[in-house]
Amino acid sequence: MKYHITIGEYRVNTLRSVSVKRSVEQLSDTAVITFPGTLINQPLEVNDKINVGDPVRIELGYDGYMNEEFTGYVKRINTDDTEIRIECEDELYLWEVAVKDKQYDGSLRPVTLKTILQDLAKQVNGKYAIECDFDFSYSKFTIQAATALDVLRKIQDETKANIYFEGTTLHIHPLYGNGSWSGNTVKYDLAQNVVSANLQYKKAGDQKLKVEISYKNIKGESKNISYGEGSKVIKRTVNTNNPESLNAIAKNEYNLWCYDGYEGDLTGWLIPFCQPTDKVEIIDKSKQYKNGTYYVIATDVSFSESGGRRKVTIGRKV
Repeated sequence: MKYHITIGEYRVNTLRSVSVKRSVEQLSDTAVITFPGTLINQPLEVNDKINVGDPVRIELGYDGYMNEEFTGYVKRINTDDTEIRIECEDELYLWEVAVKDKQYDGSLRPVTLKTILQDLAKQVNGKYAIECDFDFSYSKFTIQAATALDVLRKIQDETKANIYFEGTTLHIHPLYGNGSWSGNTVKYDLAQNVVSANLQYKKAGDQKLKVEISYKNIKGESKNISYGEGSKVIKRTVNTNNPESLNAIAKNEYNLWCYDGYEGDLTGWLIPFCQPTDKVEIIDKSKQYKNGTYYVIATDVSFSESGGRRKVTIGRKV
């Protein structure tokens, strides 16, 4: 096992453990780097070397096979007598800045997600590209006494979109939309390169699900639309009256809960490399009818003297 970790100007040479959590359902990727509190019977001093805001890069793997698992910034430094924990966050760390109050009026022309996010990116530092294929617009959107992070959270809560960073590109995609796929496919054979699996097979027809979206039209009247049929009803309220956006939200929510195939997670080693937005092909030679390819929602990587593991959480079957 090998690692290459840099924090600010320094390279890490002594390490207890590393964990990296990445997910398209969470706004930020996070990492925790843990050092021993002492080295050769002397306290390990980091306060004069590591500072909040320092850039962080983590590569993990094996001899001759390393992959970048995380890039971001130091968010918090925790020290005690036994260990030192460096908590890190991806580019979202830089979005915790106040933005100007503004009200977007979509009465004449709908306000798109991309418009709002481009305005935010310019106020953060202007270096971010926006990759958005979510056809969603607001009839009205208000920003008041908020940070750029607050606005991102509001958008994710109202749209249930996949919002995540890839370097300095902010991605916004509908769940399982074409733009949300990385194009990489990783194979996991349950009999060969899987340490453990927590998978259950289900069918969409067994879900009996209906999604109801409540909204107000231009006249201020409360209206509803629905998607799917079933006794289990998921209700949501949104701040838009654009028909295409409402249908996209309803379908997005339905797909979140309703699909044929596995749900759950599996755990392998650091090889093969796998990240959210990849596709995972699950192979079970004893039950080939269950074989299929799935969208990767999240990964959880652990690295220590006990070994390297990657837990992969899957979403909908492709």
